[in-house]
Amino acid sequence: MPTDVSTAAVTGKSLNDQQDTGESQGGLARLAYGFTQWAEKWFPDAFVFVILTTLVVTIADLAIGAAPLEIASGFGSGFWSLIPFTLQMAMVAITGYVVASSPPCTRLIAKLASVPASGPQAVAWVAFVSMGASYLNWALSLVLGGLLVRALARRVDLHMDYRAASAAAYLGLGSTWALGLSSSAAMLQANPLSLPKSISDISGVIPLSDTIFLWQSVVLYFALMIMSILVFYFAAPRGRHVKTAADMGVDVTSELTTDQKPTRPGDWFEFTPVLPILIVLLAVGYFWSQFAEKGLLATVSSLNNYNFFFLMLGLLLHRNIRSFLVAVSKAVPTATGVLIQFPFYGAIAAMLTHVVGSDGVSISHHLSALFVSIANGDTFPVVIGIYSAVLGFLVPSGGGKWIIEAPYVLQAAQDMQAHMGWAVQVYNAAEALPNLINPFWMLPLLGIVKLQARDIVGFTFTQLLFSAPVVMFLLWFFAQTLSP
Repeated sequence: MPTDVSTAAVTGKSLNDQQDTGESQGGLARLAYGFTQWAEKWFPDAFVFVILTTLVVTIADLAIGAAPLEIASGFGSGFWSLIPFTLQMAMVAITGYVVASSPPCTRLIAKLASVPASGPQAVAWVAFVSMGASYLNWALSLVLGGLLVRALARRVDLHMDYRAASAAAYLGLGSTWALGLSSSAAMLQANPLSLPKSISDISGVIPLSDTIFLWQSVVLYFALMIMSILVFYFAAPRGRHVKTAADMGVDVTSELTTDQKPTRPGDWFEFTPVLPILIVLLAVGYFWSQFAEKGLLATVSSLNNYNFFFLMLGLLLHRNIRSFLVAVSKAVPTATGVLIQFPFYGAIAAMLTHVVGSDGVSISHHLSALFVSIANGDTFPVVIGIYSAVLGFLVPSGGGKWIIEAPYVLQAAQDMQAHMGWAVQVYNAAEALPNLINPFWMLPLLGIVKLQARDIVGFTFTQLLFSAPVVMFLLWFFAQTLSP
């Protein structure tokens, strides 16, 4: 396929340079594609790993001498312990989708699509928008990024690689989301009403000022963003290596949102903007009172307030009840994994912390002792980071996995007198890394761009090769600047 002239002009490379660049990057892409083929053949659904983890913890409890009935009791009593948090995380996904698919956001996406002047620039631009949106809401970044990719694909002058751009739309969830306002672990630790007793007994409440609002965390976020944009700009295929949406068999002429009109008098209530505006005015009054009583930081630290804001914003942006409800119906499937898996995570957490062996000690205490024995104040961030990244590939859920890990990670941090808030951020930054190659959270995005995981994993795997060492180094480096 010939290279677009504007692409060559903007990038300052000749056609041969562009083709050589594509060839030099093909080795990594082929390696990642081979990994994806293996994963698609042998890797089961993420829910299987939840079941396997439950059984492994059961066996571990038996190994330390716990009574079978006590294990079963811990499983049952912990199963519904995360109901508030489960609903909160489901609403994060739903409200993010609703906002991104609203008509004003659709118009914003059209404006954003007019910015880049070449295919590689378009890929880098998608990465920037996705990671920027992820700081506010991880689901928003997926949907906004996916819709932006479709809008850019309609610009034939860009000659943009559709696979690379779709992979760039995933970077918000694959690199930076856990360092932002929708961080499951940080939000959980900052909300006493959502915090399980098994965790609060160890750490107590950890405010956002000690996690995502640490200057070290903010610098880490921007460092990852800059590096990711550069990686994707240079990794974007050029010249004959480009595969457009048409090449991938994807129709980008249709949109997810459609205009509807009333067909009967009774539809007036569903289509009038008056009712949404009145409800939003009530929400504005609520937030005004919250700001006056608790201040800005305490108000935004509440996960309920966070979801409430995005829900009201979605209602306002859709302007009528019918459009809002259509968006909600399309958004609900994005929360399927959260709804079915989080109860099992609650059960696993209880089995780790409340079930004790013959020596009167739980598995979480054994694990924290293990971390203390193999790590010290200097190596703790790297040890925990590597562990969280590896486990994150098996249990692809930031919030649910934190429920499992928090008891022994925070206990180990306390025993070594490490900064408790930075321990949360170590988890956050490292936990996002396996998302780059795990297809579980790709599903909402893939549904929008109409691709399969194997189409984009080659590019996200390339990003992982750069991100992993940088993240581990910065986690270690910034830990030296913090005191308990």
